[in-house]
Parts: sequence; structure tokens; C-alpha cells
Amino acid sequence: MDRRIATVFGASGFIGRHVVRRLAAAGFGVRAAGRDPESALFLKPMGDVGQVVPWPADVARADTVAGAVQGADVVVNLVGILYERGRATFQKIHEEGAGNVAQAAADAGVKRLVHVSALGADAESPAKYARSKAAGEAAVKTAFAKATILRPSIVFGPEDDFFNRFASMARLSPVLPVIGAASAKDGGPKFQPVYVGDVADAVMAALNDAKAPGQVFELGGPTVYSFRELMQLVMAQTGRKRCLLPLPYWAAEMQAAILGLLPTPPLTSDQVQLLRRDNVVGDKVKTLKNLGIAPRAAEAILPTYLMRFRNNAWQGVQNA
Repeated sequence: MDRRIATVFGASGFIGRHVVRRLAAAGFGVRAAGRDPESALFLKPMGDVGQVVPWPADVARADTVAGAVQGADVVVNLVGILYERGRATFQKIHEEGAGNVAQAAADAGVKRLVHVSALGADAESPAKYARSKAAGEAAVKTAFAKATILRPSIVFGPEDDFFNRFASMARLSPVLPVIGAASAKDGGPKFQPVYVGDVADAVMAALNDAKAPGQVFELGGPTVYSFRELMQLVMAQTGRKRCLLPLPYWAAEMQAAILGLLPTPPLTSDQVQLLRRDNVVGDKVKTLKNLGIAPRAAEAILPTYLMRFRNNAWQGVQNA
């Protein structure tokens, strides 16, 4: 029997590698599509010989997208950027790119399309990022009405850019910022972090659940935290005591104006705008539970990869 083919855009990214591993385990032949196929070579051992194939494709170029989905049974789009640089704009990647993937999938007769957006996608958001995510969802629905859309909150896991960043900061700095907090009693915006493994499981469930096509699912973990509580969680997991410094939005804007000029900015003005709204799962929406997934708590996962930031991490390894 011929092997089913899955094309994954953004396969070499944080979420992508977990999705590829699951697809390969499920018997799919996987086209790991991306602008730089060499960056996806590390994915090949996740399957049998020839099962996972790095594939050149740029979501901003419709012709390369069409080639990547031709003959595929299912398509997953995970491509996204956190800040704009040069020709890599939110409109080009989140909106036009998402539309290119959906249109190519429809033209090729693909059976299932899963589009991973973001919690907080909103055409009325003050953040350009969130508005572009909403525009991307609209483009996907127009081209492929039965696409399944997943909206994760902050995604955490071994390769994440959130907990690892602040844990690294705690190792060097005597303070940790609480962005959006106006005072020491203010917790700042709220988040519902979701484990990357649960997001990957959600992708697989969306590809297999007969009720998933055409639906939108908001993905969040079991606990809602304020920004202050997330920083306290970082300190608890790294065994470090740091001063939590309230950083009101106006002050964060000033910092972002400078940091945003860096090649890889840790904070941009648009991200500050994004933080002005809570990032939590809404009421009366479909969630991980509707996909048959019980989300795992951050407290259960963080110790598996933040231990390296503890003062006594190496001593513990020596004594093991």
C-alpha cells in the first residue's frame, strides 16, 4: 500500500519538529517544507530511510508552495514570524503565505489542511502581529473552507523562546521584568501556556478527527498565569531569587524602541501592543478537550529542561 504523504510548512521550527516526529510515527511520508532544506536535515532520522524528505518551498512564493503540496494527502502550515525584517513582513508571511498554502492545497485536492495561527488573532487588535494572524485565517477560510485552525497560547517546551529566555536572564540579571505591570501588586497580562507536545498532538487529532474540518480550536494549558506568576515560576524552577521589576507599558515601549533595532530583537513595539491584551482561551470555544487531549501543566514539564539553569545542576549530575 502506498504511504500517505504529509507536507509540513515550517517543519524545522519549534512546533514543526514535534509534528514531523508524530507524522512519521503514524506512517506518513513527510515533506519537510521550508526555504532552507538543509536546516531540515536533522529531521530525517525521525523516520525510516527516505520517509522524511527536506523540501524547498517558500510560503511567500505560490509556485514553490504548489510543488510542495502536489500529491499530498494532508498539509500542515506552521509558518510564522515574531517580528518583521526586510521582505519577511507579517502581511507577506501570515496573510499572503497562509493564503498561498490554502489555495495550493485546495487546487491539489488535499484531503485535510491544518493551519496553526495564534491565540489572540483579531482584526481589531492593537498589534499588527495579531491583525495579520486574523487576516491569515480569513485567507485560509476563503481558499479552503474545511481547514482546521488551531490557535495556541504561548507554547513551551525544551526549545521554547519564552521560559528559556527568562531563565537565562535570571542567571545573569538581579531583576526580572513584569511587562505591563503598573505596580508591585499588579500581575500584568495573563497567559495560558500550552505544552508543545500537546500542540503537536492537537495537529494529529485535527488530521484524524472527522468533526475537526472547518473548526477553530483555542489551545491553552490547564492554568492561567499572570506575567508576574510566570516570572515566579521561572525563579522556582531555576532555584534563583530575583527582584521582580514592574515595567509599565510606557516603559516597555521605550525599551522596545531600542531593542527592536537589534538583528534578533528580544522585544519590539508591536509585541508590547500584543501584551496589552490577555492571552487566554475564550469562553464557549472548542479547546484541546474537544480534540481528546488533556493539557499538561507547565510545572510538570519545565523541570525537564530548565534544570540546566540551576546553580547546582552540574553537581546533581555528578552525584547521580
